[in-house]
Amino acid sequence: MPVKINTTEAPAPFSRYAQAMRVSAGKDLVFVSGQVGVDLKGKLADSEKGQHEQCWRNVLAILADQGLGPRDIIEMTVYITTQDGVPIYREVRDEMLQGHEAASTLLIISGLANPEWLVEIAVIAEAPAFVVEAED
Repeated sequence: MPVKINTTEAPAPFSRYAQAMRVSAGKDLVFVSGQVGVDLKGKLADSEKGQHEQCWRNVLAILADQGLGPRDIIEMTVYITTQDGVPIYREVRDEMLQGHEAASTLLIISGLANPEWLVEIAVIAEAPAFVVEAED
């Protein structure tokens, strides 16, 4: 399990995230590509909050495929296209991560690959190392 690092020797986080995360040697890392607010049928959520929720559902589905969950996330990078999206992002993140805090970077940018997309989330998660068996 990753360990959250928060020191009083650096500024405190501005919301629910860790200053840093520490991962033990011998763990694998899972890099989840940026996910957007599109469901399995290719339908874009019809609200900004809906896009945030769908992004997290997509991220968590990919992690679940690897036997992982929110508490395994060690770092997240989030891109949003509106300043008004910051409180929405924080609300949905806190709900979807069930209180877990990971290292985090939030960027407000002018746009994503599709102008209808309002948010994109990429994460790195810690996983137990694969055991590779030697061939005879």
